[in-house]
Amino acid sequence: MAKGMILAAGQGTRVRPLTKDLPKPMVPILGKPVMEYLIEHLARHGIKEIMVNVAYHHQRIEQYFGDGSRWGVEIGYSYEGVREHGDILPRPLGSAGGMRHIQDFSGFFDETTLVLCGDALIDLDITAALAEHKAKGAMASVVALEVPREEVQSYGMVVADADGRIQSFQEKPKPEDALSTLASTGIYIFEPAVLDKVPAGQVYDIGSQLFPQLAQDKLPFFVQNRPFNWLDIGRVSDYWSVLQRVLKGEIDYMRMPGKEVKPGVWVGLNTQVPWDQVKIEGPVYIGSSVKIEPGSTIIGPAWIGHGSVIRTGARITRGVLFEYTRIPADMHFFEMIVSRHYCVNRHGETLYRGDDTARLRWGDARA
Repeated sequence: MAKGMILAAGQGTRVRPLTKDLPKPMVPILGKPVMEYLIEHLARHGIKEIMVNVAYHHQRIEQYFGDGSRWGVEIGYSYEGVREHGDILPRPLGSAGGMRHIQDFSGFFDETTLVLCGDALIDLDITAALAEHKAKGAMASVVALEVPREEVQSYGMVVADADGRIQSFQEKPKPEDALSTLASTGIYIFEPAVLDKVPAGQVYDIGSQLFPQLAQDKLPFFVQNRPFNWLDIGRVSDYWSVLQRVLKGEIDYMRMPGKEVKPGVWVGLNTQVPWDQVKIEGPVYIGSSVKIEPGSTIIGPAWIGHGSVIRTGARITRGVLFEYTRIPADMHFFEMIVSRHYCVNRHGETLYRGDDTARLRWGDARA
Protein backbone atom coordinates (compact mmCIF):
# COMPACT_ATOMS: atom_id res chain seq x y z
CA MET A 1 0.00 0.00 0.00
CA ALA A 2 2.00 2.95 1.32
CA LYS A 3 3.73 4.24 4.41
CA GLY A 4 2.90 7.36 6.40
CA MET A 5 4.90 10.31 7.71
CA ILE A 6 3.46 12.86 10.15
CA LEU A 7 5.41 16.09 10.52
CA ALA A 8 5.23 17.00 14.22
CA ALA A 9 8.52 18.70 15.13
CA GLY A 10 7.43 22.33 14.81
CA GLN A 11 7.19 24.71 17.74
CA GLY A 12 3.69 25.97 16.96
CA THR A 13 4.52 29.60 17.75
CA ARG A 14 1.50 30.98 15.86
CA VAL A 15 -0.97 29.13 18.09
CA ARG A 16 0.51 30.15 21.40
CA PRO A 17 -0.51 30.03 24.19
CA LEU A 18 -2.17 26.73 23.18
CA THR A 19 1.32 25.31 22.58
CA LYS A 20 2.99 26.81 25.64
CA ASP A 21 3.38 23.34 27.17
CA LEU A 22 1.80 21.23 24.46
CA PRO A 23 3.05 20.23 21.00
CA LYS A 24 0.77 21.47 18.26
CA PRO A 25 -0.41 17.99 17.14
CA MET A 26 -1.68 17.41 20.69
CA VAL A 27 -4.03 20.41 20.71
CA PRO A 28 -7.48 18.89 21.42
CA ILE A 29 -10.59 18.84 19.26
CA LEU A 30 -13.62 17.27 20.96
CA GLY A 31 -11.28 16.02 23.65
CA LYS A 32 -8.93 14.23 21.24
CA PRO A 33 -5.57 15.42 19.90
CA VAL A 34 -5.59 16.58 16.29
CA MET A 35 -2.98 13.94 15.46
CA GLU A 36 -5.25 11.15 16.68
CA TYR A 37 -7.76 11.95 13.94
CA LEU A 38 -4.94 11.74 11.39
CA ILE A 39 -3.79 8.35 12.63
CA GLU A 40 -7.34 7.01 12.57
CA HIS A 41 -7.74 8.28 9.01
CA LEU A 42 -4.48 6.73 7.85
CA ALA A 43 -5.50 3.40 9.39
CA ARG A 44 -8.87 3.49 7.60
CA HIS A 45 -6.99 3.69 4.30
CA GLY A 46 -4.63 0.84 5.09
CA ILE A 47 -1.55 2.88 6.03
CA LYS A 48 -0.25 0.99 9.03
CA GLU A 49 3.45 1.96 9.29
CA ILE A 50 3.80 5.59 10.38
CA MET A 51 6.85 7.62 11.30
CA VAL A 52 6.56 10.84 13.31
CA ASN A 53 9.36 13.38 13.65
CA VAL A 54 9.27 15.12 17.04
CA ALA A 55 11.14 17.86 18.90
CA TYR A 56 9.31 20.31 21.20
CA HIS A 57 7.47 18.59 24.08
CA HIS A 58 8.09 15.33 22.26
CA GLN A 59 7.30 13.20 25.32
CA ARG A 60 3.67 14.31 25.22
CA ILE A 61 3.25 12.80 21.76
CA GLU A 62 5.25 9.64 22.47
CA GLN A 63 3.53 8.88 25.78
CA TYR A 64 0.04 9.36 24.36
CA PHE A 65 0.42 7.39 21.13
CA GLY A 66 3.01 4.82 22.21
CA ASP A 67 3.59 2.14 19.60
CA GLY A 68 0.26 2.85 17.87
CA SER A 69 -1.29 -0.54 18.63
CA ARG A 70 -4.46 1.07 20.06
CA TRP A 71 -5.24 2.28 16.54
CA GLY A 72 -4.13 -0.87 14.74
CA VAL A 73 -0.99 0.77 13.36
CA GLU A 74 2.73 0.81 14.14
CA ILE A 75 4.23 4.19 15.05
CA GLY A 76 7.90 5.12 15.23
CA TYR A 77 9.48 8.38 16.38
CA SER A 78 12.50 10.35 15.23
CA TYR A 79 13.68 12.92 17.77
CA GLU A 80 15.35 16.03 16.39
CA GLY A 81 17.59 17.70 18.95
CA VAL A 82 21.13 18.31 20.18
CA ARG A 83 23.09 18.14 23.41
CA GLU A 84 24.51 21.51 24.49
CA HIS A 85 26.24 22.21 27.80
CA GLY A 86 24.74 19.08 29.30
CA ASP A 87 21.18 19.88 28.18
CA ILE A 88 19.11 18.15 25.51
CA LEU A 89 17.58 20.84 23.31
CA PRO A 90 15.05 20.47 20.48
CA ARG A 91 16.54 21.39 17.12
CA PRO A 92 14.16 20.61 14.23
CA LEU A 93 15.77 19.69 10.93
CA GLY A 94 13.01 21.07 8.71
CA SER A 95 10.26 19.01 7.12
CA ALA A 96 12.48 17.53 4.39
CA GLY A 97 15.61 17.40 6.55
CA GLY A 98 13.74 15.37 9.15
CA MET A 99 12.69 12.82 6.56
CA ARG A 100 16.24 12.57 5.17
CA HIS A 101 17.49 11.99 8.73
CA ILE A 102 15.13 9.01 9.08
CA GLN A 103 16.13 7.68 5.67
CA ASP A 104 19.84 7.86 6.45
CA PHE A 105 19.26 6.13 9.79
CA SER A 106 17.15 3.18 8.66
CA GLY A 107 16.03 3.45 5.02
CA PHE A 108 12.41 3.50 6.23
CA PHE A 109 11.06 5.24 3.13
CA ASP A 110 11.42 2.30 0.75
CA GLU A 111 8.00 2.66 -0.90
CA THR A 112 5.41 5.32 -1.68
CA THR A 113 4.89 7.54 1.39
CA LEU A 114 2.03 9.86 2.28
CA VAL A 115 3.29 12.91 4.18
CA LEU A 116 0.95 14.91 6.45
CA CYS A 117 1.34 17.94 8.68
CA GLY A 118 0.31 17.03 12.21
CA ASP A 119 -1.82 20.12 12.76
CA ALA A 120 -4.77 19.78 10.37
CA LEU A 121 -7.98 17.75 10.22
CA ILE A 122 -8.73 16.10 6.88
CA ASP A 123 -11.12 13.63 5.26
CA LEU A 124 -9.13 13.20 2.05
CA ASP A 125 -9.78 10.05 0.04
CA ILE A 126 -6.22 8.81 0.51
CA THR A 127 -6.78 5.67 -1.54
CA ALA A 128 -7.84 7.71 -4.57
CA ALA A 129 -4.95 10.17 -4.11
CA LEU A 130 -2.42 7.33 -4.05
CA ALA A 131 -4.00 5.77 -7.15
CA GLU A 132 -3.76 9.06 -9.08
CA HIS A 133 -0.14 9.48 -8.00
CA LYS A 134 0.77 6.05 -9.33
CA ALA A 135 -1.29 6.42 -12.52
CA LYS A 136 0.63 9.58 -13.43
CA GLY A 137 3.99 7.99 -12.69
CA ALA A 138 4.71 10.83 -10.28
CA MET A 139 7.86 11.10 -8.21
CA ALA A 140 6.09 13.61 -5.98
CA SER A 141 2.51 14.86 -5.72
CA VAL A 142 1.02 17.82 -3.85
CA VAL A 143 -2.63 17.63 -2.81
CA ALA A 144 -4.24 21.06 -3.28
CA LEU A 145 -7.59 22.77 -2.85
CA GLU A 146 -9.21 25.58 -4.81
CA VAL A 147 -9.56 28.72 -2.67
CA PRO A 148 -11.24 32.04 -3.45
CA ARG A 149 -8.84 34.50 -5.09
CA GLU A 150 -9.33 36.98 -2.25
CA GLU A 151 -7.90 34.39 0.17
CA VAL A 152 -4.70 33.47 -1.67
CA GLN A 153 -2.58 35.66 0.62
CA SER A 154 -3.06 33.07 3.35
CA TYR A 155 -1.57 30.14 1.43
CA GLY A 156 1.24 28.77 -0.65
CA MET A 157 -0.13 28.58 -4.18
CA VAL A 158 0.69 25.86 -6.71
CA VAL A 159 1.15 26.82 -10.37
CA ALA A 160 0.70 23.90 -12.78
CA ASP A 161 0.10 23.28 -16.48
CA ALA A 162 -3.04 21.75 -17.99
CA ASP A 163 -1.80 18.22 -17.21
CA GLY A 164 -1.20 19.05 -13.57
CA ARG A 165 2.58 19.12 -13.85
CA ILE A 166 3.87 21.67 -11.32
CA GLN A 167 5.73 24.64 -12.80
CA SER A 168 6.32 26.86 -9.77
CA PHE A 169 5.02 28.08 -6.41
CA GLN A 170 3.91 31.43 -5.04
CA GLU A 171 4.05 32.01 -1.29
CA LYS A 172 1.06 34.07 -0.12
CA PRO A 173 0.76 36.28 -3.20
CA LYS A 174 -1.50 39.31 -3.44
CA PRO A 175 -4.78 38.43 -5.21
CA GLU A 176 -3.86 40.51 -8.26
CA ASP A 177 -0.48 38.76 -8.54
CA ALA A 178 -1.66 35.17 -8.03
CA LEU A 179 -1.03 32.85 -10.97
CA SER A 180 -3.21 30.14 -9.46
CA THR A 181 -5.98 29.57 -6.93
CA LEU A 182 -4.72 26.10 -5.97
CA ALA A 183 -3.53 26.15 -2.35
CA SER A 184 -1.10 23.54 -1.06
CA THR A 185 -2.63 21.67 1.89
CA GLY A 186 0.61 20.29 3.30
CA ILE A 187 -0.32 16.79 2.10
CA TYR A 188 2.28 15.18 -0.14
CA ILE A 189 3.00 11.83 -1.76
CA PHE A 190 6.64 10.90 -2.29
CA GLU A 191 8.53 8.11 -3.96
CA PRO A 192 11.79 7.11 -2.20
CA ALA A 193 13.91 8.82 -4.89
CA VAL A 194 12.63 12.22 -3.75
CA LEU A 195 14.75 12.02 -0.61
CA ASP A 196 17.90 11.70 -2.70
CA LYS A 197 17.29 15.36 -3.59
CA VAL A 198 17.49 16.42 0.07
CA PRO A 199 21.03 17.20 1.35
CA ALA A 200 22.06 15.08 4.32
CA GLY A 201 22.65 16.63 7.73
CA GLN A 202 21.08 19.99 6.91
CA VAL A 203 17.94 21.88 7.90
CA TYR A 204 15.86 21.63 4.75
CA ASP A 205 12.23 22.50 4.07
CA ILE A 206 9.80 20.71 1.76
CA GLY A 207 7.82 23.71 0.56
CA SER A 208 10.45 26.41 0.21
CA GLN A 209 13.48 24.32 -0.81
CA LEU A 210 12.70 20.79 -2.02
CA PHE A 211 9.69 21.63 -4.17
CA PRO A 212 11.28 24.48 -6.14
CA GLN A 213 14.18 22.14 -6.84
CA LEU A 214 11.88 19.39 -8.14
CA ALA A 215 10.08 21.89 -10.39
CA GLN A 216 13.36 23.35 -11.66
CA ASP A 217 14.70 19.88 -12.48
CA LYS A 218 11.47 19.15 -14.42
CA LEU A 219 10.92 15.87 -12.61
CA PRO A 220 7.51 14.10 -12.66
CA PHE A 221 6.00 16.41 -10.07
CA PHE A 222 2.21 16.84 -10.08
CA VAL A 223 -0.59 18.61 -8.27
CA GLN A 224 -3.86 16.91 -7.36
CA ASN A 225 -6.95 19.10 -7.11
CA ARG A 226 -9.30 17.20 -4.80
CA PRO A 227 -12.48 18.21 -2.96
CA PHE A 228 -12.22 17.39 0.75
CA ASN A 229 -12.42 18.99 4.16
CA TRP A 230 -9.12 20.53 5.21
CA LEU A 231 -9.25 22.25 8.58
CA ASP A 232 -5.89 23.89 9.16
CA ILE A 233 -5.03 25.01 12.69
CA GLY A 234 -2.30 27.49 11.85
CA ARG A 235 -3.39 30.25 14.24
CA VAL A 236 -5.53 30.63 17.35
CA SER A 237 -8.27 32.15 15.19
CA ASP A 238 -8.21 29.03 13.00
CA TYR A 239 -8.47 26.77 16.04
CA TRP A 240 -11.44 28.72 17.37
CA SER A 241 -13.17 28.61 13.95
CA VAL A 242 -12.57 24.88 13.57
CA LEU A 243 -14.04 24.20 17.02
CA GLN A 244 -17.14 26.23 16.16
CA ARG A 245 -17.65 24.28 12.93
CA VAL A 246 -17.14 20.94 14.65
CA LEU A 247 -19.54 21.77 17.48
CA LYS A 248 -22.16 22.88 14.95
CA GLY A 249 -21.95 19.43 13.33
CA GLU A 250 -20.61 20.74 10.01
CA ILE A 251 -17.89 18.07 9.80
CA ASP A 252 -19.60 14.75 9.07
CA TYR A 253 -16.89 12.42 10.35
CA MET A 254 -16.55 14.15 13.74
CA ARG A 255 -19.30 13.14 16.15
CA MET A 256 -20.06 14.67 19.52
CA PRO A 257 -19.18 12.30 22.37
CA GLY A 258 -21.41 11.65 25.38
CA LYS A 259 -25.18 11.32 25.56
CA GLU A 260 -27.61 13.83 24.05
CA VAL A 261 -29.87 14.69 26.99
CA LYS A 262 -31.81 17.44 25.17
CA PRO A 263 -31.61 18.78 21.61
CA GLY A 264 -28.08 20.01 20.98
CA VAL A 265 -26.79 19.29 24.49
CA TRP A 266 -24.49 16.33 25.16
CA VAL A 267 -23.06 15.27 28.51
CA GLY A 268 -20.39 12.89 29.71
CA LEU A 269 -20.54 10.71 32.82
CA ASN A 270 -20.88 11.91 36.41
CA THR A 271 -22.01 15.47 35.73
CA GLN A 272 -23.82 17.76 38.19
CA VAL A 273 -26.21 20.11 36.40
CA PRO A 274 -29.43 21.56 37.91
CA TRP A 275 -31.20 21.62 34.56
CA ASP A 276 -34.21 23.64 35.74
CA GLN A 277 -31.98 26.37 37.22
CA VAL A 278 -29.50 26.95 34.39
CA LYS A 279 -29.71 28.24 30.83
CA ILE A 280 -27.94 26.06 28.27
CA GLU A 281 -28.41 26.60 24.54
CA GLY A 282 -26.73 24.10 22.23
CA PRO A 283 -24.70 22.94 20.61
CA VAL A 284 -22.91 22.30 23.91
CA TYR A 285 -20.85 19.40 25.22
CA ILE A 286 -20.46 19.06 29.00
CA GLY A 287 -17.60 16.72 29.91
CA SER A 288 -17.46 14.15 32.66
CA SER A 289 -17.41 15.28 36.30
CA VAL A 290 -18.35 18.85 35.37
CA LYS A 291 -20.25 20.87 37.96
CA ILE A 292 -22.52 23.71 36.83
CA GLU A 293 -24.12 25.76 39.58
CA PRO A 294 -27.63 27.30 39.54
CA GLY A 295 -27.94 30.59 37.68
CA SER A 296 -25.18 29.79 35.17
CA THR A 297 -25.55 30.32 31.42
CA ILE A 298 -23.87 28.51 28.51
CA ILE A 299 -24.57 29.67 24.96
CA GLY A 300 -23.20 27.36 22.29
CA PRO A 301 -21.32 26.37 20.34
CA ALA A 302 -19.40 25.53 23.51
CA TRP A 303 -17.21 22.76 24.91
CA ILE A 304 -16.86 22.34 28.69
CA GLY A 305 -13.85 20.12 29.43
CA HIS A 306 -14.00 17.37 32.03
CA GLY A 307 -13.66 18.26 35.68
CA SER A 308 -14.53 21.93 35.13
CA VAL A 309 -16.67 24.03 37.49
CA ILE A 310 -18.93 26.93 36.48
CA ARG A 311 -20.07 28.95 39.47
CA THR A 312 -23.38 30.73 40.06
CA GLY A 313 -24.11 33.55 37.64
CA ALA A 314 -21.19 32.78 35.35
CA ARG A 315 -21.75 32.93 31.61
CA ILE A 316 -19.92 31.14 28.77
CA THR A 317 -20.77 32.36 25.27
CA ARG A 318 -19.39 30.46 22.26
CA GLY A 319 -16.36 29.28 24.17
CA VAL A 320 -14.19 26.38 25.18
CA LEU A 321 -13.02 25.37 28.64
CA PHE A 322 -10.09 22.99 28.82
CA GLU A 323 -10.18 20.32 31.52
CA TYR A 324 -10.34 21.27 35.22
CA THR A 325 -11.04 24.95 34.59
CA ARG A 326 -12.97 26.91 37.24
CA ILE A 327 -15.07 29.92 36.23
CA PRO A 328 -15.91 32.11 39.27
CA ALA A 329 -19.37 33.49 40.00
CA ASP A 330 -20.70 36.23 37.70
CA MET A 331 -17.77 36.12 35.26
CA HIS A 332 -18.62 36.35 31.54
CA PHE A 333 -16.28 34.71 29.02
CA PHE A 334 -17.24 35.67 25.46
CA GLU A 335 -15.75 33.75 22.50
CA MET A 336 -12.75 32.57 24.49
CA ILE A 337 -10.64 29.48 24.99
CA VAL A 338 -9.96 29.11 28.71
CA SER A 339 -7.47 26.83 30.44
CA ARG A 340 -6.33 26.67 34.05
CA HIS A 341 -3.41 28.99 33.28
CA TYR A 342 -4.54 31.36 30.53
CA CYS A 343 -7.48 32.49 28.46
CA VAL A 344 -7.23 33.58 24.85
CA ASN A 345 -9.86 35.17 22.66
CA ARG A 346 -10.60 34.19 19.07
CA HIS A 347 -8.07 36.74 17.78
CA GLY A 348 -5.17 35.37 19.84
CA GLU A 349 -5.14 38.06 22.54
CA THR A 350 -4.08 36.33 25.76
CA LEU A 351 -4.49 36.87 29.48
CA TYR A 352 -2.62 34.83 32.08
CA ARG A 353 -3.98 33.81 35.45
CA GLY A 354 -2.72 36.08 38.21
CA ASP A 355 -2.54 39.20 36.04
CA ASP A 356 -3.84 41.86 38.40
CA THR A 357 -4.75 44.16 35.52
CA ALA A 358 -7.18 41.66 33.98
CA ARG A 359 -10.88 42.11 34.68
CA LEU A 360 -11.51 38.37 34.25
CA ARG A 361 -10.79 35.79 36.91
CA TRP A 362 -10.60 32.03 36.58
CA GLY A 363 -8.62 29.17 38.09
CA ASP A 364 -7.97 25.48 38.64
CA ALA A 365 -11.08 23.51 39.52
CA ARG A 366 -8.99 21.02 41.50
CA ALA A 367 -7.77 23.63 43.97
